[in-house]
Amino acid sequence: MTDYVIIGDGISGSSAAETLREEDPESSITVITDEGESLYNRILIKEHAKGKLPEAPISIHDEEWYEERDIDLSLNTHVTTVDPDEKIVHTHEGEDITYDKLLIATGGTPTQLPVDDSDAEGVHHFWTFQDARRIRESAEAAENGVIVGAGLLGIDFAAVCGAQGVEGKYLMRGDRWWRYALSGDGAEIMHEGMREKGVEPVFDSGVDHFETDADGQVTAAVDPNGERYECDFAGVAIGLTFNTEFLRGVGLEMNNGIVVDEFMQTNVDDIYAAGDITRFYDVLLDEEAQNGSWGSAKEQGRVAAVNMAADDEDEVFEWVSSYSITHFDFPFLSFGHPTLGDEHVERRYSDTEWRRIAIKDGKIVGGVLIGDLSPQRTLKQLMREQRDIGEQAEVLLEPSVEIDDLAPAQSQEQ
Repeated sequence: MTDYVIIGDGISGSSAAETLREEDPESSITVITDEGESLYNRILIKEHAKGKLPEAPISIHDEEWYEERDIDLSLNTHVTTVDPDEKIVHTHEGEDITYDKLLIATGGTPTQLPVDDSDAEGVHHFWTFQDARRIRESAEAAENGVIVGAGLLGIDFAAVCGAQGVEGKYLMRGDRWWRYALSGDGAEIMHEGMREKGVEPVFDSGVDHFETDADGQVTAAVDPNGERYECDFAGVAIGLTFNTEFLRGVGLEMNNGIVVDEFMQTNVDDIYAAGDITRFYDVLLDEEAQNGSWGSAKEQGRVAAVNMAADDEDEVFEWVSSYSITHFDFPFLSFGHPTLGDEHVERRYSDTEWRRIAIKDGKIVGGVLIGDLSPQRTLKQLMREQRDIGEQAEVLLEPSVEIDDLAPAQSQEQ
């Protein structure tokens, strides 16, 4: 009987556990998590923080789900070290858990701003269900908010402020939101969406330090320009610090995450990794990449489990990820790796509709769609096929895009 141990019960770890039970029915499976509750929907916790959803629809697996599948779930359990030679996982309670195959799916912890009073009462980070509960309670009582972090996670705080009636200031270091993936035209649509929710973007700003009252409650944020913004609620989303401190001495290759190949294998025998924490070999890009989307993490967990159970390089991780935002009156979707292109084509169609496609070495590597998401299926398929776009990039900006609209590769060469 094979002993599988999974550290982390997010979507990648849970997906792996479910797949392992299907692939190896007689095995022993242990899932270890430092959280106090089993798998929940990280996508929906933002809706809970906005006051739009009760807790019930957000939980995905209760503890009975694990019992029914004979999976041993250890909640509130911190892994202290891993011994790859003896194949033992050590926990904070002194328990030693042996494994034949180990999956690391511990994700990350929100990075704290390195400024004074960034740990004050009322300053929040957004990652766990417990975070969402605290954010909801704090926002419901707040009048003025400040948001820091001009990316996909930061905009969730803007939505919380809008939904909870908090007058917000969104402090951005650059001249636009998500400046690495959006041009001015696309970003302005997002800025107007924020303004309509009562959140004002403030450019070339940020936080130099927070101010607090005698009780340690945040009262203001001061930016590097000396501007002061009163707030009794602050949301910080400046990235993740990966949870790898317990892996010191294991010998895993690291590069801003755990390096894995296309089979989710690390460089250490019988240790795999999946989810946000990985820096994986992307077969579509033909280079290392990272991706924090829910769908990507779930698929990585499944692929890792298939290969763990097969004890072989049985299935390759090949995935075109996507991330959607539904906070505004128009939809937003990014796919693939929109920040990696060496060429971009874009078009604005209306006040709420815009498209940008990232191309590298003549092939689609990602993009952003605002307003009209209908082209996503075709664009993702072209990316999966690694179709050489050649001189046809402008075709991708037609209001309706179909595969047949593009000439086949051999026709391009003639």
